[in-house]
Amino acid sequence: MSPPVALISGITGQTGAYLAHRLLQKGHKVVGGTRDASSSDRSRLKRLGVDGDLELLSLAPADFRSVIQCVRKVRPDQIYYLAGQTSVGLSFEQPFESIESIAVGTLNLLEAIRLLGEDIRFFSAGSSECFGNSLVFPLTEESPMRPVSPYAVAKCAAFWSTVNYRQAYGLFACTGILSNHESPLRPDRFVTRKIISSLRSIQAGDADKLTLGNLDIWRDWGWAPDYVEAIDLIMSADNADDYLIASGHTHSLREFLSIACRLAGLDEDQIISSDPGLYRPSELNTIELDPSKIRQQLGWSSTLPFETMVERLYHEELF
Repeated sequence: MSPPVALISGITGQTGAYLAHRLLQKGHKVVGGTRDASSSDRSRLKRLGVDGDLELLSLAPADFRSVIQCVRKVRPDQIYYLAGQTSVGLSFEQPFESIESIAVGTLNLLEAIRLLGEDIRFFSAGSSECFGNSLVFPLTEESPMRPVSPYAVAKCAAFWSTVNYRQAYGLFACTGILSNHESPLRPDRFVTRKIISSLRSIQAGDADKLTLGNLDIWRDWGWAPDYVEAIDLIMSADNADDYLIASGHTHSLREFLSIACRLAGLDEDQIISSDPGLYRPSELNTIELDPSKIRQQLGWSSTLPFETMVERLYHEELF
């Protein structure tokens, strides 16, 4: 019996690389879709030791012809859509790119599956940013979505497209509504990696200050390898459904800073400053998430304590 074939769009990113690692360990054949296979950044795949164990193909998710040609060629059993713009901050500068890469890319893959009529399971990477500044906590899969960024608007559109294709056409199509999930594979434009990288520069004498935007934000932060396990469980379930993937614990950015500065042996009061010029036009200030559904139905929970996660980020531990 041939192994399951997984097509991962966005395989060169943090979550895509960890997912490829997990699926390869399970015996899957993994094919990665990236905008230009000949010049893609394979550094994360190499760090996880899987670069030579998979195939990369060029795939432009916003181009339906590219999508359907790729799906026809690969004939996957599973498709994971992890591509598209990943930065909330950047989405304010490039709102069209945000909508096109996330919402249109999701729709194109769903439509390709529908038209081809194949038994293909589909996973869409959603975001807890969709909930916006909600008035009632904790948030669940049934909570209203009030997006406050172009990124979140796009993720909402992708979420409801996935629901619609599941209900209207009977596709096995799911969304994992992911909270912030971190690892050393994050790019430096993400605040957690910016903090760690900047502290190392200060330690080395290459910088003397770390300037950030709004320090008074609260998030549910988790460990990316754990969240990839949740994605796998969602796609292996008997029935398609949407699940919130989160730790269920909220922490402030100031708390993250304090732990990281302690690990670096630096006085946060001496090196940290906040610049209002770095604030986003609109900001999700706080969030409290309740991942009871995935724990009760699929047996998954995030067990890594917040402080341990920060320590692993600081020490560049991949797992």
